[in-house]
Amino acid sequence: MASTIYLGTEEGVVTLSRSNGGWKVANQGVKEWSVQEVAADPTTPGRVLAATRGDGVWVSSDKGETWKKPSYGRRGPGKTRCITLDPRDPRRLFVGGEPIDIWISDDGGAHWDRFDSIQQLPFLESIDYPVPTVEPHVRDIALDPQDSDTIYAALQVGGMLKSTDGGKSWAHIENELDCDVHTIVVDADHTNVVLIATGGHDSRSGKVKGRALYRSGDGGQTWTPVGMQFSQEYSVPLVPSPRNPHLLYSGLSHGTPGNWRRATGAEAILVRSANGGKEWEEVDAGPEVRHDFPKAIALDPEDENILYVGVRNGILVSTDSGKTWQKQALEVPPINDMKCV
Repeated sequence: MASTIYLGTEEGVVTLSRSNGGWKVANQGVKEWSVQEVAADPTTPGRVLAATRGDGVWVSSDKGETWKKPSYGRRGPGKTRCITLDPRDPRRLFVGGEPIDIWISDDGGAHWDRFDSIQQLPFLESIDYPVPTVEPHVRDIALDPQDSDTIYAALQVGGMLKSTDGGKSWAHIENELDCDVHTIVVDADHTNVVLIATGGHDSRSGKVKGRALYRSGDGGQTWTPVGMQFSQEYSVPLVPSPRNPHLLYSGLSHGTPGNWRRATGAEAILVRSANGGKEWEEVDAGPEVRHDFPKAIALDPEDENILYVGVRNGILVSTDSGKTWQKQALEVPPINDMKCV
């Protein structure tokens, strides 16, 4: 079973450690920043990275007890929304920015290069995100696990970008999918298979046939809506098992977060696919998930039957693939992301 859980929250990174069969807060760092995503280095125990929404990438080498910004005083990203480690070289980092930008570091975040090719895409100026406090941004970055030069980037209400030459040039992917792409997963065994979770922007306006989830079998050239038996049209988490890439979980809701203040909340469900995203089924995670939305999901790296779900200010744990759940006695800030090692 996992020994450490990292939470990216609205008040920094919270590190959870195991305690008497459950979980306790061990550390909280980078408290002054909203952390949209965290990444744990699989090759270096205790090393965790945080994408802050304002001060670039911070790194801890001791499970979140102390933090530093490796690029301090040098050129690098500022307001970051996502971070991805190259699966072939975890010292190679990609981050997505707000406004739309992508940066790369080959030395663990000490030095950064900007993909200026992104700014040469003329359509970026036409993206209009209707939230006054948020600019159009890169919501997620995914790499082909077998070819690090193939890069996918999710754009908030801008569709997707794909590069096959390491970021020198980009193709805009916008047909047959919702424009509000939140999360991208590339199948580790069949890398032409790409899955996305979306915000349902075009679904609600009737511009696309799908709802929240889409699947491509040809590297993003064409897309098929999946999970159409569910009426929910909004999603954020889309998480494969570290041991079985064909086992995935996602969370779906009715409407965007602004609608969740209604008495019935998010009206959310937890869903699972056992065949690479082709077919999906609902997993009963109880009333708290239905009301609050499963913003973050993680599968245990040693046992795919153990599942962690982040809801607002805490986590639920299942050790039997979602048949039963236990709420952990934790007080943490609102959760954006979760990784377990």
